[in-house]
Amino acid sequence: MLRFARRAFLALSVGLAFAPAMARAGDASAAKAAPAAAEEGEVTVFAAASLKGSLDEAAKAWTASSGKRVVISYAASSALMKQIEQGAPAEIFASADLDWMKYGVDKKLIQESSVMKLLGNALVLIAPADAAATVELKPGVDLAGAIGEGKIAVGEVKTVPAGKYARAAFEKLGILKAVEPKFAQTDNVRAALALVARGEAKFGVVYATDAAADPKVKVVATFPEDSHEPIVYPFGLTAVSKSADAAGFLSYLKTPDGRKPFAKAGFTLLKE
Repeated sequence: MLRFARRAFLALSVGLAFAPAMARAGDASAAKAAPAAAEEGEVTVFAAASLKGSLDEAAKAWTASSGKRVVISYAASSALMKQIEQGAPAEIFASADLDWMKYGVDKKLIQESSVMKLLGNALVLIAPADAAATVELKPGVDLAGAIGEGKIAVGEVKTVPAGKYARAAFEKLGILKAVEPKFAQTDNVRAALALVARGEAKFGVVYATDAAADPKVKVVATFPEDSHEPIVYPFGLTAVSKSADAAGFLSYLKTPDGRKPFAKAGFTLLKE
Protein backbone atom coordinates (compact mmCIF):
# COMPACT_ATOMS: atom_id res chain seq x y z
CA MET A 1 0.00 0.00 0.00
CA LEU A 2 2.86 2.39 0.88
CA ARG A 3 4.61 1.65 -2.41
CA PHE A 4 1.39 2.29 -4.35
CA ALA A 5 0.87 5.63 -2.59
CA ARG A 6 4.45 6.71 -3.31
CA ARG A 7 4.16 5.77 -6.98
CA ALA A 8 0.88 7.65 -7.28
CA PHE A 9 2.32 10.77 -5.63
CA LEU A 10 5.37 10.84 -7.89
CA ALA A 11 3.27 10.24 -11.00
CA LEU A 12 1.07 13.20 -10.02
CA SER A 13 4.13 15.37 -9.33
CA VAL A 14 5.63 14.60 -12.73
CA GLY A 15 2.32 15.27 -14.44
CA LEU A 16 1.96 18.63 -12.72
CA ALA A 17 5.50 19.62 -13.65
CA PHE A 18 5.03 18.89 -17.33
CA ALA A 19 1.38 19.77 -17.93
CA PRO A 20 1.91 23.57 -18.16
CA ALA A 21 4.68 23.21 -20.73
CA MET A 22 2.53 20.93 -22.85
CA ALA A 23 -0.45 23.25 -22.62
CA ARG A 24 1.38 26.49 -23.34
CA ALA A 25 4.02 25.33 -25.80
CA GLY A 26 2.55 22.14 -27.26
CA ASP A 27 5.79 20.34 -26.42
CA ALA A 28 5.18 16.63 -27.01
CA SER A 29 8.81 15.86 -26.21
CA ALA A 30 8.28 16.99 -22.62
CA ALA A 31 5.59 14.36 -22.16
CA LYS A 32 7.90 11.67 -23.50
CA ALA A 33 10.61 12.76 -21.07
CA ALA A 34 8.50 12.00 -18.00
CA PRO A 35 9.53 8.61 -16.61
CA ALA A 36 7.41 6.07 -14.78
CA ALA A 37 7.06 6.65 -11.07
CA ALA A 38 9.86 5.21 -8.96
CA GLU A 39 9.47 2.16 -6.75
CA GLU A 40 11.04 1.53 -3.37
CA GLY A 41 14.80 1.08 -3.66
CA GLU A 42 15.19 3.21 -6.78
CA VAL A 43 16.99 6.56 -6.86
CA THR A 44 14.56 9.35 -7.75
CA VAL A 45 16.02 12.47 -9.35
CA PHE A 46 14.30 15.76 -10.22
CA ALA A 47 16.45 17.54 -12.81
CA ALA A 48 16.44 20.66 -14.97
CA ALA A 49 15.06 19.99 -18.44
CA SER A 50 18.35 20.99 -20.10
CA LEU A 51 20.07 17.98 -18.47
CA LYS A 52 17.92 15.55 -20.46
CA GLY A 53 20.13 13.22 -22.49
CA SER A 54 23.43 13.68 -20.70
CA LEU A 55 22.02 12.84 -17.26
CA ASP A 56 20.15 9.88 -18.76
CA GLU A 57 23.44 8.60 -20.14
CA ALA A 58 25.22 9.03 -16.81
CA ALA A 59 22.40 7.22 -15.01
CA LYS A 60 22.51 4.36 -17.50
CA ALA A 61 26.26 3.94 -16.96
CA TRP A 62 25.86 3.99 -13.17
CA THR A 63 23.06 1.43 -13.35
CA ALA A 64 25.26 -0.85 -15.46
CA SER A 65 28.05 -0.73 -12.89
CA SER A 66 25.99 -0.70 -9.68
CA GLY A 67 22.85 -2.62 -10.57
CA LYS A 68 20.76 0.22 -9.12
CA ARG A 69 18.03 1.95 -11.11
CA VAL A 70 17.62 5.72 -11.46
CA VAL A 71 14.25 7.34 -12.24
CA ILE A 72 14.54 10.94 -13.49
CA SER A 73 11.83 13.58 -13.89
CA TYR A 74 12.71 16.58 -16.08
CA ALA A 75 11.08 20.00 -16.04
CA ALA A 76 11.96 23.58 -15.13
CA SER A 77 13.99 23.86 -11.92
CA SER A 78 11.30 26.14 -10.50
CA ALA A 79 8.48 23.64 -11.09
CA LEU A 80 10.48 20.75 -9.67
CA MET A 81 11.49 22.62 -6.53
CA LYS A 82 7.87 23.55 -5.93
CA GLN A 83 6.94 19.87 -6.26
CA ILE A 84 9.63 18.97 -3.71
CA GLU A 85 8.24 21.65 -1.41
CA GLN A 86 4.81 20.06 -1.76
CA GLY A 87 6.19 16.68 -0.69
CA ALA A 88 7.20 14.96 -3.91
CA PRO A 89 9.54 12.06 -2.96
CA ALA A 90 12.62 13.16 -4.87
CA GLU A 91 16.02 12.19 -3.46
CA ILE A 92 18.28 14.32 -5.67
CA PHE A 93 17.59 17.78 -7.09
CA ALA A 94 19.61 19.14 -10.02
CA SER A 95 18.97 22.81 -10.75
CA ALA A 96 19.89 24.98 -13.74
CA ASP A 97 20.68 27.90 -11.45
CA LEU A 98 21.93 28.63 -7.96
CA ASP A 99 18.79 30.50 -6.93
CA TRP A 100 16.45 27.51 -6.83
CA MET A 101 19.01 25.40 -5.01
CA LYS A 102 19.42 28.19 -2.45
CA TYR A 103 15.65 28.33 -2.11
CA GLY A 104 15.66 24.63 -1.29
CA VAL A 105 18.48 25.01 1.23
CA ASP A 106 16.83 28.00 2.89
CA LYS A 107 13.54 26.09 3.18
CA LYS A 108 15.36 23.07 4.65
CA LEU A 109 14.32 21.00 1.64
CA ILE A 110 17.91 20.32 0.54
CA GLN A 111 20.84 18.99 2.58
CA GLU A 112 23.21 21.94 2.30
CA SER A 113 26.33 19.87 2.98
CA SER A 114 25.58 17.69 -0.06
CA VAL A 115 25.30 20.52 -2.62
CA MET A 116 27.92 20.54 -5.37
CA LYS A 117 28.32 22.92 -8.29
CA LEU A 118 28.82 20.39 -11.04
CA LEU A 119 28.32 22.04 -14.43
CA GLY A 120 28.34 25.28 -16.40
CA ASN A 121 26.75 26.34 -19.69
CA ALA A 122 26.46 29.21 -22.16
CA LEU A 123 23.39 31.18 -23.27
CA VAL A 124 22.74 31.34 -27.00
CA LEU A 125 20.32 32.85 -29.49
CA ILE A 126 18.93 30.25 -31.90
CA ALA A 127 16.87 30.21 -35.08
CA PRO A 128 15.44 27.42 -37.25
CA ALA A 129 18.27 25.58 -39.03
CA ASP A 130 17.12 26.72 -42.48
CA ALA A 131 16.66 30.39 -41.52
CA ALA A 132 18.81 33.09 -43.08
CA ALA A 133 19.43 34.97 -39.85
CA THR A 134 22.48 36.86 -38.62
CA VAL A 135 22.57 38.83 -35.37
CA GLU A 136 25.43 40.39 -33.45
CA LEU A 137 24.54 40.54 -29.77
CA LYS A 138 25.97 43.90 -28.75
CA PRO A 139 24.50 46.80 -26.74
CA GLY A 140 21.62 48.44 -28.56
CA VAL A 141 21.29 45.74 -31.26
CA ASP A 142 17.97 45.95 -33.10
CA LEU A 143 16.89 42.40 -32.31
CA ALA A 144 13.24 43.49 -32.20
CA GLY A 145 13.58 44.60 -35.82
CA ALA A 146 15.13 41.26 -36.77
CA ILE A 147 12.23 39.45 -35.09
CA GLY A 148 9.72 41.55 -36.98
CA GLU A 149 6.19 40.18 -36.62
CA GLY A 150 7.52 36.92 -35.22
CA LYS A 151 8.21 35.74 -31.68
CA ILE A 152 11.27 34.91 -29.61
CA ALA A 153 10.89 31.81 -27.43
CA VAL A 154 12.21 32.12 -23.88
CA GLY A 155 11.65 30.34 -20.60
CA GLU A 156 9.24 32.08 -18.26
CA VAL A 157 11.33 35.08 -17.23
CA LYS A 158 10.37 35.28 -13.56
CA THR A 159 10.88 31.65 -12.56
CA VAL A 160 12.54 29.44 -15.20
CA PRO A 161 16.35 29.77 -15.00
CA ALA A 162 16.87 30.05 -18.78
CA GLY A 163 14.21 32.77 -18.91
CA LYS A 164 15.78 34.65 -16.00
CA TYR A 165 19.18 34.55 -17.68
CA ALA A 166 17.62 35.72 -20.95
CA ARG A 167 15.83 38.65 -19.35
CA ALA A 168 19.00 39.74 -17.55
CA ALA A 169 20.99 39.52 -20.79
CA PHE A 170 18.50 41.59 -22.75
CA GLU A 171 18.42 44.17 -19.98
CA LYS A 172 22.23 44.35 -19.93
CA LEU A 173 22.24 44.87 -23.71
CA GLY A 174 19.71 47.68 -23.29
CA ILE A 175 17.04 46.06 -25.48
CA LEU A 176 14.66 44.47 -22.97
CA LYS A 177 11.82 46.97 -23.51
CA ALA A 178 12.03 46.48 -27.26
CA VAL A 179 12.03 42.67 -27.30
CA GLU A 180 9.83 41.90 -24.28
CA PRO A 181 6.52 42.31 -26.18
CA LYS A 182 7.73 39.62 -28.58
CA PHE A 183 8.42 36.99 -25.92
CA ALA A 184 6.77 33.58 -26.27
CA GLN A 185 7.30 32.36 -22.72
CA THR A 186 7.44 28.63 -21.97
CA ASP A 187 7.61 26.53 -18.83
CA ASN A 188 11.05 25.05 -19.50
CA VAL A 189 13.98 25.59 -21.82
CA ARG A 190 13.32 22.49 -23.93
CA ALA A 191 9.83 23.80 -24.70
CA ALA A 192 11.43 27.03 -25.97
CA LEU A 193 13.80 24.93 -28.07
CA ALA A 194 10.86 23.01 -29.52
CA LEU A 195 9.05 26.19 -30.60
CA VAL A 196 12.05 27.25 -32.65
CA ALA A 197 12.66 23.76 -34.03
CA ARG A 198 9.06 23.66 -35.29
CA GLY A 199 9.35 27.13 -36.81
CA GLU A 200 6.74 28.57 -34.45
CA ALA A 201 9.19 31.18 -33.15
CA LYS A 202 11.67 33.13 -35.26
CA PHE A 203 14.32 33.08 -32.53
CA GLY A 204 14.81 31.48 -29.14
CA VAL A 205 17.08 31.76 -26.13
CA VAL A 206 18.38 28.45 -24.81
CA TYR A 207 21.56 26.92 -23.45
CA ALA A 208 24.34 25.97 -25.84
CA THR A 209 23.88 22.30 -24.95
CA ASP A 210 20.18 22.44 -25.90
CA ALA A 211 21.01 23.94 -29.29
CA ALA A 212 23.64 21.25 -29.92
CA ALA A 213 21.09 18.52 -29.15
CA ASP A 214 18.62 19.50 -31.90
CA PRO A 215 19.66 19.57 -35.59
CA LYS A 216 16.53 21.55 -36.46
CA VAL A 217 17.99 24.70 -34.92
CA LYS A 218 21.21 26.65 -35.31
CA VAL A 219 23.09 29.04 -33.07
CA VAL A 220 22.88 32.60 -34.39
CA ALA A 221 24.91 34.22 -31.60
CA THR A 222 26.22 33.62 -28.10
CA PHE A 223 25.34 36.09 -25.36
CA PRO A 224 28.34 37.83 -23.78
CA GLU A 225 29.32 36.14 -20.52
CA ASP A 226 29.04 39.42 -18.63
CA SER A 227 25.44 39.97 -19.76
CA HIS A 228 24.05 37.55 -17.17
CA GLU A 229 25.02 35.65 -14.03
CA PRO A 230 27.25 32.61 -14.63
CA ILE A 231 25.14 29.57 -15.56
CA VAL A 232 25.82 27.02 -12.85
CA TYR A 233 24.12 23.65 -12.24
CA PRO A 234 24.18 22.63 -8.57
CA PHE A 235 23.16 19.10 -7.52
CA GLY A 236 22.14 18.09 -4.00
CA LEU A 237 20.35 15.55 -1.84
CA THR A 238 16.88 16.43 -0.65
CA ALA A 239 16.14 16.62 3.06
CA VAL A 240 14.06 13.44 2.92
CA SER A 241 16.78 11.45 1.17
CA LYS A 242 18.16 8.77 3.46
CA SER A 243 19.25 6.39 0.70
CA ALA A 244 22.87 5.33 0.42
CA ASP A 245 22.15 4.68 -3.25
CA ALA A 246 21.13 8.32 -3.82
CA ALA A 247 24.32 9.51 -2.15
CA GLY A 248 26.24 6.97 -4.23
CA PHE A 249 24.80 8.21 -7.50
CA LEU A 250 25.48 11.82 -6.56
CA SER A 251 29.10 10.92 -5.78
CA TYR A 252 29.38 9.05 -9.08
CA LEU A 253 28.48 12.23 -10.96
CA LYS A 254 31.68 13.80 -9.64
CA THR A 255 33.89 11.03 -11.02
CA PRO A 256 35.58 11.14 -14.46
CA ASP A 257 33.22 8.45 -15.78
CA GLY A 258 30.19 10.22 -14.37
CA ARG A 259 31.20 13.52 -15.96
CA LYS A 260 31.89 12.14 -19.44
CA PRO A 261 28.32 12.43 -20.78
CA PHE A 262 28.15 16.07 -19.73
CA ALA A 263 31.46 16.92 -21.36
CA LYS A 264 30.30 15.20 -24.55
CA ALA A 265 27.09 17.26 -24.53
CA GLY A 266 29.07 20.50 -24.27
CA PHE A 267 28.65 21.39 -20.60
CA THR A 268 31.52 23.07 -18.80
CA LEU A 269 32.85 20.80 -16.04
CA LEU A 270 33.26 22.84 -12.87
CA LYS A 271 35.74 22.22 -10.08
CA GLU A 272 34.50 22.45 -6.52
